[in-house]
Amino acid sequence: MPGVVYSGGSDAKPFQVSERDVRSILSEGAALFDLEIDGSKAVPVVIKEAQHHPVRGSFQHLDLMQVNLKEAIQAEVAIELEGVEDAPGVKGGGVLEHVTREVTVEALPAEIPDNICVDVSAMEINDTLSLAAVAAPEGVTYVADELEEITIVTVSPPRVEEAAPEVEEEAELVGEGGDEGDAASEGEGGGGSGDSEGE
Repeated sequence: MPGVVYSGGSDAKPFQVSERDVRSILSEGAALFDLEIDGSKAVPVVIKEAQHHPVRGSFQHLDLMQVNLKEAIQAEVAIELEGVEDAPGVKGGGVLEHVTREVTVEALPAEIPDNICVDVSAMEINDTLSLAAVAAPEGVTYVADELEEITIVTVSPPRVEEAAPEVEEEAELVGEGGDEGDAASEGEGGGGSGDSEGE
């Protein structure tokens, strides 16, 4: 798989790397790692861009940036949530939405975190958590003008779906039985034939 490593101002250096090695590095979540090309001295690099095949999802190209370990750089860092299942708002049927999944940070290359973990276990329904409420790791600065305006997580009330009133079986409740009592006087035999045998 082809790749290019850039270093400030100097020419970009092409290289070849196996996709398996790339996946192995990325699976470790390392923001910074060393790259050694054709036996040359290993240099610290960060991933600038990884291009994927639109259908297969395999890696097609990898752009790396050589960094100076003593100079701060900016990088995108993933935001991970913890305590989702414990949040009172979620237990109460609320809908938790992870709005911002990555944030730009600035730090020395060796101090860029693999991810930023946000604890949402105390969030109630109608709560909103902004980036301003998330403490940056030591040595790391968020790159944003208004931290309060960057929403990380919200918990909305349960979505109540208005079910259309089902008027199907209600009509059968009006069932007045027209059974008029059989007033046929059965036995009209009022045996009045008294055989009074008069003496």
